[in-house]
Amino acid sequence: MVQSKNADAAQNRRLIVAGQIAFLPTGILTTMLGPMLPILSARWALTDAQAGNLFLVQFLSQLAGVQLSGVILARLGFRSAFLSGLLLMAGGVSTLYLGPPWMGIASVAVYGLGLGLFIPTDNLMIAEISTGSRAAAVSLLNFFWGVGAVLCSLLVAWTQAHQLVPIFLGSVVLFLLLLAVTARKLPFPGPRKSTDAPIPWRAIVSNPATWLFACVFFLYPGAETAVGGWIGSYVSRMGSHGASMGAMMPAFFWAALTLGRGAGSLLLHRLPERRVLQAGYGLASVGIGLLLKSSTLPGVIASALITGLSFATVYPITVARLSHRFGVTARSVGTVMFSIAALGPAVLPWLVGAISQSAGNLRAGLAVPFVATVILFLIHLRDW
Repeated sequence: MVQSKNADAAQNRRLIVAGQIAFLPTGILTTMLGPMLPILSARWALTDAQAGNLFLVQFLSQLAGVQLSGVILARLGFRSAFLSGLLLMAGGVSTLYLGPPWMGIASVAVYGLGLGLFIPTDNLMIAEISTGSRAAAVSLLNFFWGVGAVLCSLLVAWTQAHQLVPIFLGSVVLFLLLLAVTARKLPFPGPRKSTDAPIPWRAIVSNPATWLFACVFFLYPGAETAVGGWIGSYVSRMGSHGASMGAMMPAFFWAALTLGRGAGSLLLHRLPERRVLQAGYGLASVGIGLLLKSSTLPGVIASALITGLSFATVYPITVARLSHRFGVTARSVGTVMFSIAALGPAVLPWLVGAISQSAGNLRAGLAVPFVATVILFLIHLRDW
């Protein structure tokens, strides 16, 4: 019995490590449109509204992938969704920079589908198999996602300066393929039904907490993507220094987010989650408000750091709370919530571009994530 428990623990550790490593390229691809947006806009002569459509394509495709992940997890378990997500991401990135805008849009759609398959699969798997604090485990997983997001901005900026962007994209493709080959024989959990009585969907839908979860899963990923996705373009329009810092700027935001998640994986064992959520959304509102007021590079950098640190642990806590509340049923409920989490990043960044185009001012568009974050703060004033 002891040997069996030790073997299970060792298998779970291998899966957790694989999930963490695989979240590095996931962070790269989720945030890649941010630093790449000025490059792609110049390459394809895109307006702000057209550039915003790329976010719409990525995250609507991601929404379809999340729906597909729910079916695969219920029928086949984690392995198929995990590996399929990696392969679709590799396929999409491989053609992003090869042709005209329509090919680029198709590429974004393909890797978005892969992200939709992979992100809920990895998050739910880690929350399900981890011992101890689920919030800490998911926070550590998303720390690796943040490392990928930071590396993305830095690598895009460096490869752009050296005219090596295709080499960067090809390296990401190779890494994804190697991960798929390496992970294919790992002992993933299969399809599993809860030993407890299932929670009726009528009870789930009638529970106010379900709707609050839905609001958070829509607004938070949307606000995070809007800030990280548009801050580079915002800075690139601030004169000569801004133009050279545009691709680099998202790195400040994602670096702060990543450092916060790394610290959060250690601190969440001892801090009340509700207070962390309240402080996070409150300070993030201040950070985005500073962005709207800033017209200098130091002000934008300060805003990026404050907002990134404030956002660091709010999503991992939310995923962990979802898993804790619904148990194994979270595999099904999670499909709905992660679908909503894909819809928010499709709508809010697109709305930023649409408002910016209409008002002739990107600052006006960036009021969207500010309003969303204030609403999130108000939602978490009550205990649910």
